[in-house]
Amino acid sequence: MRNRYLVAGALALALAGGASAQQARKPAAKPAAAPDWVATVVITPQGGFRQGNPDAPVKLVEYGSRGCPTCGRFAAEGVPPLRRDFIASGKVSYEYRDFLIHGAPDLAMALLNQCVAPARFFPVLDAIYANQRQFEDKLAALLKSQPQQVAAWQKLPPPQMATRLAEALGLIAFMKTQGLPEARARQCLADPKRIERIAKTNADAVNVHQVRATPTFIVNGRKVSAYSWERLLPELWANGA
Repeated sequence: MRNRYLVAGALALALAGGASAQQARKPAAKPAAAPDWVATVVITPQGGFRQGNPDAPVKLVEYGSRGCPTCGRFAAEGVPPLRRDFIASGKVSYEYRDFLIHGAPDLAMALLNQCVAPARFFPVLDAIYANQRQFEDKLAALLKSQPQQVAAWQKLPPPQMATRLAEALGLIAFMKTQGLPEARARQCLADPKRIERIAKTNADAVNVHQVRATPTFIVNGRKVSAYSWERLLPELWANGA
């Protein structure tokens, strides 16, 4: 009887040891993947599009215009290091808000850019800035050859005005290359709710932040004296980025 108990006890220990060995051989659980903050994009209550960590210690807002050369320079020189060195790490979030400093052409571009899914907003914004010169050249030629026609368009209600400018500048055709069908583009150009939201963003820019020019940068709620990446970078550092 005693031997039987000894055998049973030894068997139990062996089984327990085998289980422990199996547990020891199990691979360790992989750590959770770090969030892809550059791919994290949401529409904000202020009508902007925010890229990055919503809880970032430094919150950067740009009031920009797609027809603004200085904004285009920032898009080329500042946005790549901003994303690489600050947004990707979760230290800075970046929100783009439309400010229609050039009127109708800016409205047409804003409506079409905001027509895409939030995840596509910044790639399309980048593409518009990369092709800014071609739109500037078309607008300059249009103003030279048909100034009265352009003036007449600007007296139309916003949906028709934006549509005429989008057609003339080749924006609808351009947006097709960005995956936006023509029928959908025309719907967005005539969307009164979208137009109203952009108008409110502009009104708030003037009334809340006294925005008068583009680009205007807001860092943690404070308007800063910076119009380039070179001037903006120290402001980010000073705020803890």
